[in-house]
Amino acid sequence: MKAMVYEGVETLGIHTRPDPDPAAGELLIRVDAVGICGSDMHAYLGHDARRPAPLILGHEAAGVIAAGPRRGARVTVNPLVHCGSCPACKTGRENLCPDRQIISMMPREGAFAQYITMPEDNLVPVPDAVSLDKAALAEPIAVSWHAVRLGLEALHPEAARDALVLGGGAIGLAAALSLKAQGADEVTIVEPNATRAAFLTERCGLDVRGDAKGQFGLVVDAVGYAATRAAASAAARPGGVILHIGLGEDAGGIDVRRLTLQEITFIGTYTYTARDFRETAQAIFEGRLGPLDWIETRDLDAGPAAFADLRAGRVAAPKIVLHPWA
Repeated sequence: MKAMVYEGVETLGIHTRPDPDPAAGELLIRVDAVGICGSDMHAYLGHDARRPAPLILGHEAAGVIAAGPRRGARVTVNPLVHCGSCPACKTGRENLCPDRQIISMMPREGAFAQYITMPEDNLVPVPDAVSLDKAALAEPIAVSWHAVRLGLEALHPEAARDALVLGGGAIGLAAALSLKAQGADEVTIVEPNATRAAFLTERCGLDVRGDAKGQFGLVVDAVGYAATRAAASAAARPGGVILHIGLGEDAGGIDVRRLTLQEITFIGTYTYTARDFRETAQAIFEGRLGPLDWIETRDLDAGPAAFADLRAGRVAAPKIVLHPWA
């Protein structure tokens, strides 16, 4: 099969690799659409020790079952594999399974390739009327769907459900769409990049501003730098909730004194549960997350150039989706 392989810092190559062989309980999936995630970019820049070269990256995938009784079925892929038997899994918190694996981290290579193998339970059927490009967005949107669900559950039942999202990339946009779909009253995105802000306003119909002013019941940090954590600490209303999704840098920015004195809840969120993934996919299928027409598509052969363009800030669209079979 053809695959795009991370070879070293800012170096990707198109290679021929053997087709993967499904283990017991797994199915072979032909990958038709796979998105480029911020974590893929972190690995590309050499910032993720969990993803050493050489490695096939990519985990936002949708495609078609390529063999077996369900051959031809269209599916979107939950890339998070869990044990199913630990306390976290038994309580529906599979994302906290101590033995969890995700494709694009060894021992499971990723989906920037023509085929992957996955456990059957990790596959969600996609209706014929929904494109596989849109179905591939289930994974990145599920990250924000999960965070928003936790945040709304943590708010006081009578608290205002207005929200501020810091960062207008794919995860920030997904957070804004998830907030609207889950019943937030008002959603504002902070995005200082003028090109991206214009895209979010004109193409996605969102309320976008250049800086964080005012206070809000829910604040989503989709960036994860010290500066955005400081902004989140200041923007959360007393009794409000901060949802921290971004992994930009490890330390700094949190105003612990204000969080303590104003009883502000800080929630770190990681990926999603199987429930969140299914709910996100269903929301996509039902059109509750909007038209999802803000992606840019490219062939897998153009993947290395796509990473270079993202690195240089030449991409206005929040998400690039690659086509391994184009």
